[in-house]
Amino acid sequence: MPLWVLWPLPAGWLVTGFARVGDERSGGRAGVVALSGPSVGYGPADLLLVAEEPGVGLGAAFSGLKGPDPGDDIGFGHPNAKIDIRGRPTALWLVGHVPGDRAVYVGEALGNWLWTIAWPAELGCLIELSQYSLRDLRDEDQELDLPFGAFSPRLGVESAR
Repeated sequence: MPLWVLWPLPAGWLVTGFARVGDERSGGRAGVVALSGPSVGYGPADLLLVAEEPGVGLGAAFSGLKGPDPGDDIGFGHPNAKIDIRGRPTALWLVGHVPGDRAVYVGEALGNWLWTIAWPAELGCLIELSQYSLRDLRDEDQELDLPFGAFSPRLGVESAR
């Protein structure tokens, strides 16, 4: 399962945690990378990048959705944002019906759901307006000097409910 990270990281941003869903028998079914940094307004901001098999529900849980997937509106009409993955623009659609404190975008990358979940909601404008690239931390053909910060409370069990 990919472990996506924005690269290069925006100024002042840090990697603040990793998590995965799976077991020894079936392997990883979802992975998440937490990033934290300055908000576009005042105070701190958090971003979770989730890659998961359809039906797992980790991205939906962090998004505040009741079901395991983003819903039927994803993939139709013009995307709200695009993010570069391995040299290809990947479409992301804004997910509606989420709590107002966050912005959630979802698309498909390498056969998996790609979720970007941002707090505060205003951080969504950076996702829509910026030209970000994602790197898979599992790839061996890279030398990334990742800056790390304190573990993100967004990755706690209670955060995903």
